[in-house]
Amino acid sequence: MTDAAIEILDKRLAEALGERYLSYALSTIVSRSLPDVRDGLKPVHRRLLYAMSQLRLEPTTPPKKSARVVGDVIGKFHPHGDQSVYDALVRLAQEFAARYPLVEGQGNFGNIDGDNAAAMRYTEARLTEVAKAMLAGIDEDATDFRPTYDGEGEEPMVLPAAFPNLLANGSAGIAVGMATNIPPHNVGEICGALNLIIERELLPAPDKRRPVTVEELVSWIPGPDFPTGGVLVESRENILEAYRTGRGAFRTRARWQKEPLAQGTWQIIVTQIPYQVQKSRLVEKIAELLAEKKLPLLEDVRDESAEDIRLVLVPKSRNVDPDVMMEQMFRNTDLETRFSMNMNVLDAREGGLVPRVMTLYEVLRAFLEHRQEVLLRRSRHRLGEIDHRLEVLGGYLIAYLNIDEVIRIIREEDEPKRELMARFSLTDVQAEAILNMRLRSLRKLEEFEIRKENDALTKERGVLVGLLEDGHKRWKAISKEVAEMDRKFGRTTALGERRTLIGEPPKDLAVPAEAMIEREPVTVFLSEKGWIRTVRGHQSAQEVAGTKYKDGDRERFVLHAETTDRLLLFAGSGKFYTLGVDRLPGGRGFGEPVRLMVDLGEAEIVALLRHQPGQRLVVASADGRGFQVEADDVVAQTRAGKQVLTPADGAAAVLAVPAEGDAVAVIGNNRKLLVFKLEELPVMTRGKGVQLQKYKDASLSDLKVFALAEGLSWRMGGSGEKTRTVTLPDLQGWIAYRGTQGKLPPNGFPKDNRFTD
Repeated sequence: MTDAAIEILDKRLAEALGERYLSYALSTIVSRSLPDVRDGLKPVHRRLLYAMSQLRLEPTTPPKKSARVVGDVIGKFHPHGDQSVYDALVRLAQEFAARYPLVEGQGNFGNIDGDNAAAMRYTEARLTEVAKAMLAGIDEDATDFRPTYDGEGEEPMVLPAAFPNLLANGSAGIAVGMATNIPPHNVGEICGALNLIIERELLPAPDKRRPVTVEELVSWIPGPDFPTGGVLVESRENILEAYRTGRGAFRTRARWQKEPLAQGTWQIIVTQIPYQVQKSRLVEKIAELLAEKKLPLLEDVRDESAEDIRLVLVPKSRNVDPDVMMEQMFRNTDLETRFSMNMNVLDAREGGLVPRVMTLYEVLRAFLEHRQEVLLRRSRHRLGEIDHRLEVLGGYLIAYLNIDEVIRIIREEDEPKRELMARFSLTDVQAEAILNMRLRSLRKLEEFEIRKENDALTKERGVLVGLLEDGHKRWKAISKEVAEMDRKFGRTTALGERRTLIGEPPKDLAVPAEAMIEREPVTVFLSEKGWIRTVRGHQSAQEVAGTKYKDGDRERFVLHAETTDRLLLFAGSGKFYTLGVDRLPGGRGFGEPVRLMVDLGEAEIVALLRHQPGQRLVVASADGRGFQVEADDVVAQTRAGKQVLTPADGAAAVLAVPAEGDAVAVIGNNRKLLVFKLEELPVMTRGKGVQLQKYKDASLSDLKVFALAEGLSWRMGGSGEKTRTVTLPDLQGWIAYRGTQGKLPPNGFPKDNRFTD
C-alpha cells in the first residue's frame, strides 16, 4: 500500500468513538434486536422464513435438514454464527415458546424442562401454514427487496404478513439503550379487534366514523395468550393502562386443581405453568425451599409429567387449606411470574425505520395499513400481469381470424415479426407471442379457450381497477382477509383455542405468619423472675413438676402451645405484649429474660395466654374495674406493647382471662363472692373499665368466666385434684348485679380466695 492510499483524519478520540458507537447502536437496533411492527419479525427470522420458502419447504412437502436451512441463511442472507441462526430456527419451532409456530420441526427441538435441541445435522424443518400466510404474495411485488450483504442476491425488507405475527407470537430483544418485550396473544381475538377498527373507523364515511377506545379493544383482547397456558390474574385497570401506553406487566399463575385421594386426603396437581418458566428448574427450586423448611405447608413435590405437565404437590396435612397453601407457593416460587410488556418496535410509517413504543391501537392500525399497502402492490402487480396477458390474447385472436395470412407471412417473409406488426397493427409483445405459439394451439377449441380466458381476465381486471380506485372496496377486501385468517387460525381451531385462562385478580388472601413456620407442639415455661423458654412436646404434669429453674427462681406460668402460635403477655401496667412461639429460646438451659424481648419496664407479668383469633378476654385491675376486649385488638406489633387497660392511680392490672361462658364470678381479698351476667360487662378497646365488685379497704383477688348452666367450679384444697361445683339453684344466693359487694363464698372455698391454684 502506498502512502497516497492512506487517509489520515485529525479527530478527537471521543468524537471518533461516538461516531462508531452510534453506527453500532443503530445497526443493533434496526438490524438485529427490534421487530418490525408490520410483520413482527427481526431480520434473522425474516431471512430464515424467506430462505425456507426459496428451498420450497412448504407445509405439504418433505422437510429438509436444519443444517441445510442454516447454511443457506448464513451463506446468502445472514453473515453471522450458525449456532445463533439455528437457535432462532429452534425457537420458531418450539410449541412452548411460540404461540403460533412458524416452523414445523422433526426431531429433538428441546422441551419445557430447558433441555437443548439436538444438533442441526439431526433435525429437519419445514414451514407451517402460519409461515405460509406470512409469505403470501412475496413473489407478487408485495414488498420491497434490497441487495443481500454480498450484493449477489436480494432479500425482502419486510414480509407481506397476512398474519398479525407481532401480537400473535410476541417478541423479545435487547438493543443498545432500549429493549422490547411483547407477549403473545390470541389470533381470534386480534381478528375481532381488527374488524372493529375496520368497521368503526375505515369503512364508514368520514362523517360517520367513531374512534375505537382501548376499553373496546380490551373487550376483544382481554390479555395475552401464552403458549404454556396458565391463568392471567392481572386487574383490568392494569391491563387497560398497559395497552393504553404500550408498557405494563401481566401477572400469570400456574393452573392447578385439587385431586381427592383415599381417606379424605388430597394433593394439588399443577397442569400448566407460567410462560418462559423451565419446569425442571421450577421443581428444583421448590425442592430447595422444602429442604430449607421455607414451605411449611408442603410435604413433597413430584414431577409426574409425560407429554402433558403434571406436577404433584403433597400437603403436610389434609387439614391444610389448599388456597392458603397455593398462595404460599405463588409467593415463593415461579408458579407465579410477571411478564413485563414493552411494545418497542420499528415503525416504518415515518419514512424510515424508527424505534418507538407503540400502543395496542397503534400496532393494530400499523398492521392494517401494511395490509392495505400489500393489497395495493399485489393488485398493481396482478393488473400488470393481466394487461400483458390480455395483450397477448388479443394478438392470438387476430392470428386465429387471419390464420392463413399469418402462416404465409411466417413461411415467406424474411422478417415475419416486422411484417406481422405492420400488416395487423400488432404490438411487439403480440407479434412475439404469435411467433412463439405452438402449432397444436391452432385448433378451433383453443380459440374458444382463449376467448373464455380473455373474458375472465377482463372481469378480474375490472375488480382490480375498482380496488385501486376505491378505498372502501379495499377495506372490504381486507376485512374478508381478516375473516379468512380467523377461520384458519382463530378460536374455532385446535391451534387457536385460548390457552391462558382470564382469571380474577387474587384477593388479599393473607397467608398467616404461622403458615411459614413448621408446626410443632411445645410447652412454654415462664418463671417467676421472667425467664422464658420452650420444650418440645406437650409436657405432662409429672414432667412439668420435674422442670428445673435457676437458683431462687420457680414456676409461674406453664402453657401448652404450638410453634405457630402467638403468646399474649399481660402486664401490671395494663399493656399487652405479643411474642411468636417460634422465636422463643428452646432446648436445654433456663431460657432468656422476657424483658430482653419486650419493653416491660418495671411492670410485672400477670397473665400469659395463647392468642386465639375471634376470642374475647376479660381484663381487670386490682381496684375491681374491668371490661371485655377482643383478643384481636390486643395484639401488639412492637416491643413497646399495646395499652389496653388503664389502671387508676395506686392500682395495677391483675388478670386477663378468656371470656368463655355467660357469667362472671369475682372474689376480693375481703372474701366476698359475686356472680353476675357477662353481658353486663361492656366490650371496649381501651380504658379503665367499669366496676366489677364494690370494695371497701379490699381489692380484687380472682375472676372466672363460666357457663351458668354448668355451675361454678373451684379446686379444693389439699394435695388432691378434687374440684367442687355449685350449680343452680344453690348458686342463686351469690347472683346479683355487677358492682355490688357480694357475700361470703360457700363452705370449702379456698382460703387464698382463688378459683384455681
